[in-house]
Amino acid sequence: MLDPTDAAPLTNAPEISVTELANALKRTVEDRFGRVRVRGEISNYRGPHASGHAYFCLKDQGARLDAVIWKQTFLRLRTRPQEGLEVVATGRITTFPGKSSYQIVIEALEPAGVGALMALLDERRKKLAAEGLFDEARKRPLPFLPKVVGVVTSPTGAVIRDILHRLNDRFPRRVLVWPVRVQGETSAAEVAAAIDGFNALPPDGPIPRPDVLIIARGGGSLEDLWSFNEEIVVRAAAASAIPLVSAIGHETDTTLLDFVADLRAPTPTGAAEKAVPVRAELAEHLVGRARRLAAVKTRGLEQRRAQLATFARLLPAAEQLLQTPRQRLDRAAERLRATLRATQDGRRLRLARLAHILSRHSPQAELAGQKERLRGLGARLKIGLESRLALARHQNQGATQRVGTAAARLAHAFNTFVARRRERVERLGRLQDSLSHKAVLARGFALVRDESDRLVRSVSQAPSGAALTIEFADGRVAARAGETDGPAAHAARKKLRKTPGDDQGSLF
Repeated sequence: MLDPTDAAPLTNAPEISVTELANALKRTVEDRFGRVRVRGEISNYRGPHASGHAYFCLKDQGARLDAVIWKQTFLRLRTRPQEGLEVVATGRITTFPGKSSYQIVIEALEPAGVGALMALLDERRKKLAAEGLFDEARKRPLPFLPKVVGVVTSPTGAVIRDILHRLNDRFPRRVLVWPVRVQGETSAAEVAAAIDGFNALPPDGPIPRPDVLIIARGGGSLEDLWSFNEEIVVRAAAASAIPLVSAIGHETDTTLLDFVADLRAPTPTGAAEKAVPVRAELAEHLVGRARRLAAVKTRGLEQRRAQLATFARLLPAAEQLLQTPRQRLDRAAERLRATLRATQDGRRLRLARLAHILSRHSPQAELAGQKERLRGLGARLKIGLESRLALARHQNQGATQRVGTAAARLAHAFNTFVARRRERVERLGRLQDSLSHKAVLARGFALVRDESDRLVRSVSQAPSGAALTIEFADGRVAARAGETDGPAAHAARKKLRKTPGDDQGSLF
């Protein structure tokens, strides 16, 4: 049995359902307030919903009120709601039983001034812009295909999963995540420290330095995104040596980080798309380029072949090109042979004339004539001396003395004459030796003569088997011509080369 003390206290209040209570509260609130005019700042505005209705909040420093504008009313509004805009909203206060919350259904909207946060944001934007932090000239292009992507975001939200999923779909890259709070009092300091920390990594260290940074956060109200409007975050992004992509909130959200970043992405997923290209598209692009290159190469070869064929048809045949040079060569050869024959004949004729002159003025002949003359002069002198001596005997002593003096003078004159003639003879002998062919033979050369004692000057004048006479410096030997390049000639040359004392060689 139950203890009576455990039973609920008895009451006479009737029991009602949750729906009944919610509807009662709804009627009470609507009856109590009816139409009201509320002043506040629009926050967390996302534009019209897919249904056409608009949902946002009105807030001030101490409270927040949910607001809704139905589609038909939204189309008639002159002043459209904007994030951070301070407005005066006219409408009805009601409740939403599904969330146990109250809200204002706005029927009219008029601006009341810029909100405090928007005023502070605009003042800070102007200050940083004046410093040049938002200049387009400072922005750098992103690397085409980064090896490492750094992400600064919350590690537990859907943002990091969307970024990783998009990177894997497009072009898988190594991702380094620096976990930070993306909302709250310490959020701005953590984001700035993450940017500085990525930039402080050494390029070749154990943790690779990212090639591009993505600062990402999901959507939210102006207060939720305020960390990315802090000056410490903006200055850290401006000082970053790594190209930076801002992906804060949705496309309609704007922060100061978007102005200083090298690239602003509408969403975190869009940031991943801008960070890396699509690998499949690159592969397809390369395949297309390869096809174009092959086609260009084929067309180029075909054009070159056609040009070569055209040039080949235009060029004359090789035989035609060589006809004129061959004719010039034949004429030059004929002129050369004629010139050589004329030169050889002229040299031979000159040699014959010189030989004739030499034979007429031979040193031996000159020497023999001088010897005969001297012999005759000696005989005449002897006869004269004997006659003078005989005459002198019959003369007196004085005549004898004169004869002696004359004899002495005659002897001196004779000796002088003889010395001069001897010197001339010796000079002619030396000239004969220098001009004589025997001096050449003495140096190891030889003269070859045929049976008619004519000089043999070429192989064609000594046919095989012809009788020859070879004249050396010390005499002549008989020989017979053999094959020019046969074994016998080779053996003869070898034997001649081995002959002792023969330093000059032989003609054979």
